[in-house]
Amino acid sequence: MPAHSPLPLDDASLAASLDGGFTSHRAEVNGTRLHFVDSGPESTGAPLVLLGGWPQTWWQWHKVMPALARRHRVIAVDLRGMGGSDKPVGGYDKKTMAADVRALLDHLSIASAHLAGHDIGAMVAYAHAANHPAATRRVALLDVAHPDEDWARMPLLPQPGVIHLWWFALNQVHGLPEQLLAGRYHHLLDWLFTHGAADPAAIDARSRAVYALAYDSPDAIRAGNDWYRTFGQDIADLASYAPVTGPLLALGGEHSNYELLTHAVPALGADTRVVRIDGSGHYLPEEQPEAVVAELTRFFG
Repeated sequence: MPAHSPLPLDDASLAASLDGGFTSHRAEVNGTRLHFVDSGPESTGAPLVLLGGWPQTWWQWHKVMPALARRHRVIAVDLRGMGGSDKPVGGYDKKTMAADVRALLDHLSIASAHLAGHDIGAMVAYAHAANHPAATRRVALLDVAHPDEDWARMPLLPQPGVIHLWWFALNQVHGLPEQLLAGRYHHLLDWLFTHGAADPAAIDARSRAVYALAYDSPDAIRAGNDWYRTFGQDIADLASYAPVTGPLLALGGEHSNYELLTHAVPALGADTRVVRIDGSGHYLPEEQPEAVVAELTRFFG
């Protein structure tokens, strides 16, 4: 059975539990409805948009949001298909999801913002920089870059010394993951955190309960998997992008994707830097929040 938290798991209560005056909101943008948590227009400093990944929600940033809010207006977004956001039947290519973020900035009367994305959110953050450069200040990619042509050649069988991304294949299957995982999503979460984090305890019981609640329904499972089913389109879209000209930072977990990022990121921009986050696996903002805050603060300035 999944771990149960005695604390509220709804977005409004989660937002209110954080220092920094965070509140939960929804907005109709680009033909869908996005949920986001905002430190508010009265915050000082340049806006900073945080975009999370699979299989998590905006809550994956909760350990870093209060510190970042001392210098920025922090807006943590549930992507199309995630958490409190709508789960439409299409639009899960990262170019469309970046347009969602661009439309949200317009809705909030923000002309340009810094972006930090983790996992799927990193892909969307880069697509935003490539397609909406005037609305993008600086971009940080956490442990994942944008899908490129090398992703189409991933081996199905495990290879020595290479992370086996078996779920990339599972998430391509239509219908079956919903049948297998609905109401049981905590099993997948526990496996991923056990094998993907350097210290699985860094993702605590309350956070796991938040994520299980967000992904337990067939519709939520389908929407999250749709982020993976569009990778072919994402790879084709990247081929049409010029390298971004603005500063680009990549943070890679020592026990995760740091080495891969050192090879992939330089081709994505004219001003790139890759930093290793020691003692971390894939889930950087939860495993090593102080290091992530230090690097993002230094980068976004």
